[in-house]
Amino acid sequence: MNGPELAGALDALRLTLHVLAATIWVGGQLTVAGLLPTVRTLGGDAPRQIARAFGRLQWPAYGVLIATGIWNVTALDTSRATHSWQIVLGVKIGVALLAGLGAFLHQRSKTTAGLAVWGSVAGLASVGALVLGVLLGG
Repeated sequence: MNGPELAGALDALRLTLHVLAATIWVGGQLTVAGLLPTVRTLGGDAPRQIARAFGRLQWPAYGVLIATGIWNVTALDTSRATHSWQIVLGVKIGVALLAGLGAFLHQRSKTTAGLAVWGSVAGLASVGALVLGVLLGG
């Protein structure tokens, strides 16, 4: 493999890992939210057990998102990026961090209201970061 082929392969790997992690992070939140009414009918501790099981997938995916997001930015020639693109990138970074904070606080919430508020923050911010990522990718 020569230099350009290797660079292309690394770009494909980087973007694949980023999209896969986003699929788990965002898609997983939407899936768990959609399944929650059924899970509640199972009674007892079922919702908490499902949430814990998802957390074992969710947090590694978020870590991959952050790592590949940094890799994405360092792999680009941002000196030629427009000012608008750079603003969208900054907003996306902030929204992605808000999504992680919302999910973290949701997991630690002890009240129904806290679960609802922080779960909503995490979910909406995650979808927002996804949309902004699509906009950045062109």
